[in-house]
Amino acid sequence: MISKTHKSLLIVLPKSLLEPNICNCNSNHLYHFLQYRSIVKVRLKWVKNRSLDHIIDTETELKAACLLKDAVKRSPTGFLTAKSVADWQKLLGLTVPVLRFLRRYPTLFSEFPHARYANLPCFRLTDTALMLDSQEQNIHQNYESDTVERLCRVLMMTKSRTVPLQSLHPLKWDLGLPDNFEKILIPKYPNYFQFVKALNGISCLRLVQWKEEFAVSALQRSNESKEMGNKYEQFKRGQTTLAFPMRFPRGYGAQKKVRAWMEEFQKLPYISPYEDSRLIDPNSELMEKRVVGVLHELLSLTIHKKTKRNYLRSLREQLILPHKFTRLFTRYPGIFYLSLKCKTTTVALREGYQRGKLVNPHPLASLREKFYHVMRTGLVYRNKGADMIPEDILLNDVENENGPNESEEESEAGDDYYVDNSEIEEGSDEE
Repeated sequence: MISKTHKSLLIVLPKSLLEPNICNCNSNHLYHFLQYRSIVKVRLKWVKNRSLDHIIDTETELKAACLLKDAVKRSPTGFLTAKSVADWQKLLGLTVPVLRFLRRYPTLFSEFPHARYANLPCFRLTDTALMLDSQEQNIHQNYESDTVERLCRVLMMTKSRTVPLQSLHPLKWDLGLPDNFEKILIPKYPNYFQFVKALNGISCLRLVQWKEEFAVSALQRSNESKEMGNKYEQFKRGQTTLAFPMRFPRGYGAQKKVRAWMEEFQKLPYISPYEDSRLIDPNSELMEKRVVGVLHELLSLTIHKKTKRNYLRSLREQLILPHKFTRLFTRYPGIFYLSLKCKTTTVALREGYQRGKLVNPHPLASLREKFYHVMRTGLVYRNKGADMIPEDILLNDVENENGPNESEEESEAGDDYYVDNSEIEEGSDEE
């Protein structure tokens, strides 16, 4: 007799999963292996982390400033009026009116009266903002191949190798895509991408050709150089498959039930997010691990190792995610962190951060850190503006002024605290 906390599942494994090689998604799989497994299910409380919440909070304003900077550049007049941006607060994810936000950062946005309507405030980019934008464009050019590869990987994870443009646009900042990427980037790579129309008339981006060299997940790449050791010893330790890095909130790692659950979960075969999984039982533990792998890979592809839940939800059908996939973020707190900051729900990859900073920051992330430093300087010295920004700050990298080492120390000393799971449902997802 199986207890209520256990679940017997019939798992159908593809032959390719029993081999170390990565399988081509277009090949025919022979489903010939049956496996029964019982896994303890533990209900975990949602845990807040002040350090990660602070990062998400500050980067929300950073993203809004970058989007406004791009909007000014796109404007045919070279400036934006207060009237034109009045309704953008929700779109930018801000908790304050856009006009107040623009005036908060005079080092980036210069205010002046309209030529015809003296009472209408207008905003153009400062010389500092233009310099930072020029550095950003240089990064986009120098790392264009990396951007193309990242976009290919997103398309390769989908079941039809096609994603609606309306689902890609919200992810543009997170994926590090240049502004107007559909006009300045996609046409340069006709062998990679193609614009198509869906049956409902929606414009979509399709992958033209499968790139086998891209079909290696971040988890697989991180394990390529590790010494595997004796296979029998691995088998006894349950390490015959790839294990997700775990960074549990304080107090979770020592719980026997949680430890037993995670050990059983890690023993399940790892399915590459680029593997065809349509023949796997959707209610099986194996499919759950596959979904965790897909979410892990997608977050690994983002510049800041995080994105909003609604952005993932717009790709749910293409990525073959379950309807209530958000529960996985709280079921696996050692892998993901769910935040309700800024009246929305953001999911972050825990392994992507250490001591309050990104582990392996992309050049764009480093530039955005500099961008945020300029924003903060303008906020503190609002009356003096750009005169308070040292020239070497604009030319060199800057350290996180929020004290990365201090953030990690606070986290280790008890930065996590438990909250009822119902709060997750109370978070607004309005974008």
